[in-house]
Amino acid sequence: MASTSGIEASAISVLKRAVELDTKGRYTESLICYQEGLQLLMDALKGTTDEAKRLAFRQRISEYMNRAEKLKNHVEKEKETGKYHEQMHIANNSTGHSYQKVFGHFLDEMLTEVHVEDPYIRQGHQIYNFLRFCELLVVSSCPVKRIILTTGVEENNFAAQQTHLHEIKTSLSEHGIQFDIEFSKSLHDREIRFNNGWIIKIGRGLDYYKPTGKFSIGYCDMNLRKCHETTVDVFHSKFTKTR
Repeated sequence: MASTSGIEASAISVLKRAVELDTKGRYTESLICYQEGLQLLMDALKGTTDEAKRLAFRQRISEYMNRAEKLKNHVEKEKETGKYHEQMHIANNSTGHSYQKVFGHFLDEMLTEVHVEDPYIRQGHQIYNFLRFCELLVVSSCPVKRIILTTGVEENNFAAQQTHLHEIKTSLSEHGIQFDIEFSKSLHDREIRFNNGWIIKIGRGLDYYKPTGKFSIGYCDMNLRKCHETTVDVFHSKFTKTR
């Protein structure tokens, strides 16, 4: 019974987060929380023989399942009509915004190619951020076969920039991923396009983490790293111009 109580408490926590995200219009994240919370509720249902609790679990499962289904249909409809848009605000000094957290729910079995346009993949820490993003793609279950980066030129040390990016290229090739690099002196906007239809625009691009000491909490785990203030806008391809 104690185990079932723990599962129920976890379900309540996750579903509370789902409702919070739902209210804020962050529907793709909300759907994932609904799915996880519903699975936990079903696990709790299977683990109890108390008929009153079983009835309560069934009622709650039905309510949340209906909301999740309506939300899923809404998202699909908005995508089909080319109107889908959600926004997330990253507050100054906030934590919990690793690339897995921001991008993970857009990585699916349909994703094979990623375009990154960011004029500031130039200096060492910026290239490390891009490397972290590439690592996310490598460890995910999505079958990415090609990554295309368009970025600006580091005029003070272009040779080092090229060397670092070509090292990433060599490393990605060992994982079966083609990496193409394009340089532009006129690029300004920051945008990441997935060929499964999702487009993510971040005000600061990938460079939204604040620096920290090499032996400080948050240096390795980016979920613990403090962030600069920025905004993340999510669109579906039908809502943007075709490139």
